[in-house]
Parts: sequence; structure tokens; C-alpha cells
Amino acid sequence: MAINTVNDELTSEQVDESIEGYESSTPGGWEGYPLDELAIRDERRTTSDVIRRVKNDRFVLDPDFQRGFVWDRNKQSRLIESILLRIPLPVFYVAEDDAGRLIVVDGRQRLTTLLNFLDNKLALQLKDRPELDGKRFENLDVRLQNRVEDCQLLFYIIDRSVPERARLDIFERVNGGEVLTRQQMRNAIYNGPATAFLRKEAETELFREATGGSLNVDKMQDREMINRFCSFRLLDIDDYRGDMDEWLANGLDKMNKANSEKLELLRSEFRLAMHNNLTVFGRQAFRKHRSHNQARSIVNASLFDIMSTHLAKYSETTVANKSDLLRKKFYALMDDEDFIRSITYGTNSTKSVYIRFYIADKIFKEVFNVA
Repeated sequence: MAINTVNDELTSEQVDESIEGYESSTPGGWEGYPLDELAIRDERRTTSDVIRRVKNDRFVLDPDFQRGFVWDRNKQSRLIESILLRIPLPVFYVAEDDAGRLIVVDGRQRLTTLLNFLDNKLALQLKDRPELDGKRFENLDVRLQNRVEDCQLLFYIIDRSVPERARLDIFERVNGGEVLTRQQMRNAIYNGPATAFLRKEAETELFREATGGSLNVDKMQDREMINRFCSFRLLDIDDYRGDMDEWLANGLDKMNKANSEKLELLRSEFRLAMHNNLTVFGRQAFRKHRSHNQARSIVNASLFDIMSTHLAKYSETTVANKSDLLRKKFYALMDDEDFIRSITYGTNSTKSVYIRFYIADKIFKEVFNVA
């Protein structure tokens, strides 16, 4: 079977599409979950109550997936003006996490504006309203201060009980900013020790060298690869049921509940895996190839799953001693149609995952003389 290759130098536009063996989820996956039973509730809360909760970290405004605060003073001022004119604001979408915090899906710019204004950090820029222009919250008369603080904000709250794939589909449909990747959404929902782990490892020179700098950082492709390693390393593969969104979320959830010692062990295993893959495959790590000198192909996510998790199990010395044999076995896999199909087409299916891990497991046992 022919192996597709591209030049080593990838443009940012190419990188966006340059992951093979990766099956991205798409919105609309509601099968098996009745639409009229989606657990989304609506609540009205006053501005003052919401801002108090923001300050107490019960609303999360700044997860990594969200774009930075981009509204200028004019746009912020028009929002405050709308409130003073009693014009209803658009609804806010938030998602509940395991700790009961509310992750802002859509509405961060508006909530940040309200926070700034109530903290007297925003002076209104309303030239057509001299009575308001240049004023901060503390400069308003009490009647207008009350109007801002008592403004009723409508929130649609995506309950924690909503299945993972449906939650991400809702995120994708309602977010008012730029289109987000699934990993960016997961990064918001599972923000904590797990996402801090992914961020730190993605920034290491070791990981960047192992992946050849070919992953799109802005879209968190790098963090998703590390998320995949963690999930396949921590979870029992027999529990995989064909839903990669749920699988990756379960891995993050388990990491968030793990103690620091377990996370450090996982970190050591991940770095060992990156080092061992570089030792064996060098610049061709996690890519389809039949020789070290051929043009480098794109990163294959399914290869990353199996090569990273398996080479996390053996010491650097052991892998170095067996590197020639492992490369020989790997090149033979490139002619195995069942294996190639499992890392190229329908890669999230239960069958494909089981096939590639089963075949790889046999190869690694042969190379490292494991019974």
C-alpha cells in the first residue's frame, strides 16, 4: 500500500489538515439520545449575583479555549447603555463541571465587560449621551447603579449529566466566537490538573522534537495527541466503545481525580515514550514510512496512540538495544493491509482501535520477548 508523503516544511494552512489516522467528530451526533431529554435548564440571575460568583471562581471566564477579551471601549459602553435602557441582553450559555462551577461557553465578552464596569475599571464612551459619557459605575446615581446591578441575565445551563458527545455538540453550535475544536472545548470543561498537564507537556522541547513541530498549537492538536496517550495509558482498552470524545474526556476526568504522585508517574511515562520513539524512529516518529531517509509523511494520530503507549513501558536502554529489530518489524507493518486500514480509515471505531492495538501488542511482545 502506498504511503502518502509531504515536504518536511509545512505551512500553517497545511498543518490544520495534517494529521492522518485522525477522525474528527462532527456536530449532530444525537443518535440514541432523545432531543427532548437534553438536560439544559434556564436560570435568571442578577448582574450583581453573577459578578460575585465570578469573583468567587464559580463562573469560569478564562479557560484556555476562549479567545482573549477583545471588545473595545465603545462596544463595552454600548452594552452598559443597553442595560441602562432596559434592553434585554442575549442569553448566556454555560456548562456545569463536576465541581459545580459554570464554564462560560458563550458570553465571556459581556460578562467581562460587566465585571470591569462594576469594578470601576471602565469609563463609558458615549459621546451622544453627555449625561453618561466618561462616567464609571461609582459616578452613576444610585437609581442607575441599581439598574445595572439588578439587571436580569438569562443563562442556559448545560447539565453535567448530558453525554459527552452531546455536550460538545452543544458547545459547537452555540459558541458565538470563532469555531472551536473539540479539544479546545474539552480544555474548558475539564480545566484543572489534567489540562495543566497537557499544556506543560505540549510546551516541552522533547514533545516538539518527537512530533516534528507539525501540530497546530492554536487548535490544540498538540494537546489532543497527549490527551490520547493519557487516555489509552490510563483506561482499559476493553472499555472503549467507539466514542473518542467520551474516551478522551474520561481520561481527563481520571487525571483530574488522580493525586500528584500518579500524575508525575504518568508524566515520566509520557516523556519516556517520546524519548524512545525518537531513539527508534528519529524524525519519522509517529509517521508512516519504510525507511529513515524517505520524505517525511504527516503525523498519524493512530500511530501516535500505539507507539507512544507501548514505548512508555520499556527503559531507554532496552529500547536502544532493540531499536533495529523494532524498526524492521514496523516496516513490515507498513505492508499489513489490516493494520494500515486500522490507522487510516474509520479510526475511531471500536474495531479499528482493537485491531491496531492487538497487532501492535503482538509485535512489541515479539521484539521485547514478553510472554
